[in-house]
Amino acid sequence: MKLSSSKEKDFLHILSLIEKAKEKALLSVNQELITLYWEVGKYISNKIKGAEWGEGIIDNLAEYISMNNPEIKGFTRRGLFRMRQFYDTYADKVKVSALLTQLTWTNHLLILSKSKSSEEREFYILLTIKERYSSRELERQIDRGVFERTMLSEKISPLRLQLPPDITSAFKDTYILDFLNLPERHTEKDLRGGLVRSFKHFVLEFGKDFAFVGEGYKVQVGKNDYFIDLLFFHRGLRCLVAFELKIDDFKPEFLGKLNFYLEALDREVKKKHENPSVGVILCKSKDDEVVEYALSRNLSPALVSEYKTKLIDKKILQKKLRELYLISSGGKE
Repeated sequence: MKLSSSKEKDFLHILSLIEKAKEKALLSVNQELITLYWEVGKYISNKIKGAEWGEGIIDNLAEYISMNNPEIKGFTRRGLFRMRQFYDTYADKVKVSALLTQLTWTNHLLILSKSKSSEEREFYILLTIKERYSSRELERQIDRGVFERTMLSEKISPLRLQLPPDITSAFKDTYILDFLNLPERHTEKDLRGGLVRSFKHFVLEFGKDFAFVGEGYKVQVGKNDYFIDLLFFHRGLRCLVAFELKIDDFKPEFLGKLNFYLEALDREVKKKHENPSVGVILCKSKDDEVVEYALSRNLSPALVSEYKTKLIDKKILQKKLRELYLISSGGKE
C-alpha cells in the first residue's frame, strides 16, 4: 500500500495513540498488581503481629488459595512470604512507598533479595524509575555494584563544585567498561571504536538519556577542522555532551582542548533552545587533587571521570564503603 506523506503522517499519529494506550493499560495493570501484593502483605503482617496468626498459617493460606482458585498464580508460600516482606520493608517509608507501583514485581524482588540496606533499596528504586530498567538491566546494575560505586565517588571525590546538581547527577565518577574486552595495552581508537560498537552496553552504563550524534565529530574553526571523539545529546539535560577519551592519567592540559570544543559546539552546533554543551574527559585514572585544582577556575561545564576495563569485585566495594561509614561515624557501628 502506497501512501502520500500527509496520509502516512496521519496514520503514524493513530499508531502512536494506540501504542500510548497500550503503555497506559500495562502501567495500570502493574499498579493494580503491586497494590494487591501490598494489601495482601499488609493483611498477613498485621495478623501475625497481632498474634492472631502464627507463622505456619501462611502454608495453610497458600494451600487454600490454590484449592479454591487454582488459576491464580504467585500466591504460593514463597510468594505470600515475599508480599509480607514487601510490606514490612516499606511500611514506614512514606516517600518510597509512594513510588512502589512504578516498578514491576520482578524488579521489586530483585531489589529486596540483593540489597543490604534501606539506602541501597531506595537508590535502586529511584534509578530503575529514572532509567526504566528491565529486570535483566536492573540485575546487571546491582551485580556491578552501581550503588557502592556511586556512594564512594560522592564521598571520596566531591570535585564538581561549579556545576548544577542536575549535571553532576547525570554522570559518574568512574565508568566500568568491561563489556569492551579491551586488552591492557589499548589505544584511544580502540576505546572509541569499542564504545560505538557496544552502544547498548554503553547506554546501560552511562544512562538511557544519551542519544548518539557522532564519532570523530567534525567542528570547523577558522580554516581548520577538529574532531571530537564522541558526541551525544542528553535528553534530560537538553544539551550536547562531548566525550574526550584519554588512555593516560588525567593532565590539566586536557581541559584546554575540551573547552575549545565546547565553545565551538555552542557557537556552531547548539540550537537556540538547547542548554550549553557539557564536556567529559574519560581517562584511565586521575589524581583527585590535580582534578580539583584544574576544575576550580574552569568556566565551562566540564567533568573528569575514570574508566576501568575490568569489573571491580562487589565485595571489595562493599568493604570500602563500610570502612568509609565507620570513619564518618567515628568508628561506631
